[in-house]
Amino acid sequence: MTARAPRVLMVGTAPEGRGGVAALVSVLQAGGLFERAGVRYVSTHREGGLPAKLGTAASGFWHAALACLWERPAIVHAHAASGASFARKSLLLLLARARGCHTIFHLHGGGFRQFATLRSGVLARRWIRHTLERSSLVIALSDGWANFLRSYAPRARVTVVPNAVPVPARPGQGEAGRILFLGRLEEAKGVAELLDAAALLAPRFPALRLVLAGSGDLDAWRSAAQARGLAGRVELTGWLDGPARDAQLARAAVFCLPSHAEGLPMSMLEAMAVGKAVVVSRVGGIPEAVADGDNGLLVAPRDVPALAAALARLLSDQALRQRLGARARQSVAERFSTAVVGATLSGVYRELCAGELR
Repeated sequence: MTARAPRVLMVGTAPEGRGGVAALVSVLQAGGLFERAGVRYVSTHREGGLPAKLGTAASGFWHAALACLWERPAIVHAHAASGASFARKSLLLLLARARGCHTIFHLHGGGFRQFATLRSGVLARRWIRHTLERSSLVIALSDGWANFLRSYAPRARVTVVPNAVPVPARPGQGEAGRILFLGRLEEAKGVAELLDAAALLAPRFPALRLVLAGSGDLDAWRSAAQARGLAGRVELTGWLDGPARDAQLARAAVFCLPSHAEGLPMSMLEAMAVGKAVVVSRVGGIPEAVADGDNGLLVAPRDVPALAAALARLLSDQALRQRLGARARQSVAERFSTAVVGATLSGVYRELCAGELR
């Protein structure tokens, strides 16, 4: 018997992998969207060595292409970022359109603006613009990203669907002085500035502990911490799975992500969902989720004194941490919960299939 064609073919990073796309897909799947909307998921990227990545890319593209050719799903929904991710997804969406499928280009990653405007040549920019404008719908994570996409590709149909996170039972208040960073350990995430800020704060806060949780060159960052006099105060955990990540969130007094560029970071939303006060950069879609002084604190990227001052405010004021954390949790429940975002995507699928999105 021939398997029933999926209503939606979704492609992106393996859900069990790392990064924002994997986290979002895992959340949507656990929230029941795949069952409600008839979604079949095909992984076109996974973590690992080069052979594993190339094998997944080739196999995933092949299976997704076959699905477009022979099963003709109503919608092909591609989670994409920059570089090779964009190249794979744009070709797949081209094939899907040739077979009469509706197509959704779902943009992730804070580096897309540079990719589209600075790192791509004339022909590549034309192809990026063509892909956006020929898609049935382009999904951006925030109004700021939507405005950029509309200016870059004026004929593109762009809508905003934010990232989603579950809203679990709120952990306790955390351990005094404990600051948690979740993300890739790299310069673009502001790790160096966070270490500099911690060095400024260490004499004032004897209990200060900085947890850097994520993949990257751990030895290099350990040396960087030691060079700043932070030996014994910085813990590098490597990448954390779900239970280990949740345990670190529960122990944290403050969450900090001082990135130079972002879309709408899942780790920030996860911290807010469990009632943690956050210090984050005023970049990408972050200011649309965090209002300074209301449900978190915003700082300019690369501004070490401002970052240190914001962290000091929270470390020295438990009442402020509690107030901001409670508002953060409330705002996530209202705007970024799995139920809210899942319902939005279900509505997008229905409207596309009914021909109501033009």
